[in-house]
Amino acid sequence: MIRKCLFPAAGYGTRFLPATKVMPKEMLPILDRPLIQYGVEEAMEAGIKNMAIVTGRGKRALEDHFDVNYELEHQIRGTSKASLLTSIDKLIENCTFSYTRQIAMLGLGHAILTGEPLIGKEPFAVVLADDLCVGSPKGVLSQMVEIYERHKCSVVAVEEVPMTEVHKYGVIAGTPIDEDTLQVSQMIEKPAADQAPSNLAIIGRYILTPDIFDILEATKAGAGGEIQLTDALRTQAEQGKVVAYKFKGQRFDCGSPSGFVAATNHFYHLSRR
Repeated sequence: MIRKCLFPAAGYGTRFLPATKVMPKEMLPILDRPLIQYGVEEAMEAGIKNMAIVTGRGKRALEDHFDVNYELEHQIRGTSKASLLTSIDKLIENCTFSYTRQIAMLGLGHAILTGEPLIGKEPFAVVLADDLCVGSPKGVLSQMVEIYERHKCSVVAVEEVPMTEVHKYGVIAGTPIDEDTLQVSQMIEKPAADQAPSNLAIIGRYILTPDIFDILEATKAGAGGEIQLTDALRTQAEQGKVVAYKFKGQRFDCGSPSGFVAATNHFYHLSRR
């Protein structure tokens, strides 16, 4: 049973400056709700109710969003607008939220290591909120929990990307287990196209076993001078402990303006049906 989901949310969101100068990128709205709320909803759909969020300086809005706003709720109580808070109220009532701060931005691996006190020694999910996923017929994390229950090892979500874009991702190679899963044998963080082992890129959904923390502790800085989660996962992969899953659904890179617009259009059209 996966009980906890970690949200690394301390990054600066520089691709959206100046909008993210004072507003967390995870709070950028797709229609009527912020990116991080979509991620929490996906986790709750997967049966996860303990949300662990790694924040940073200037990220208090994340904590305030998953809390009661007594003045606002008093003002709209009894009006037609009260129903607009139904979705967030459901999360507040059914989930617990814990927070810790990443003092220095030293990479995704470092952010996950920072969250260890919130997770403890148990398997956990990881959601990068700026990767907005629409699963079909169920959410991506729900799909991945089923894969974890089958293999009992770390699981990474992957999708095919053009070779011209592999330098943006961690890229894997492996041996097919079935139509949708591979036993990972190789992982490279942000490779050049001529060095990439495939075009299967890791996106912002993971299920990790707790030994990842000890591995991250011993992992030296890699690409970009940061502690890369991909490097730690490679250590697990060398032990046959990582499965890649080609998820069913669609992913929007909302860390980029083009992906953000595409996601907005997608959800707008859904809302008009």
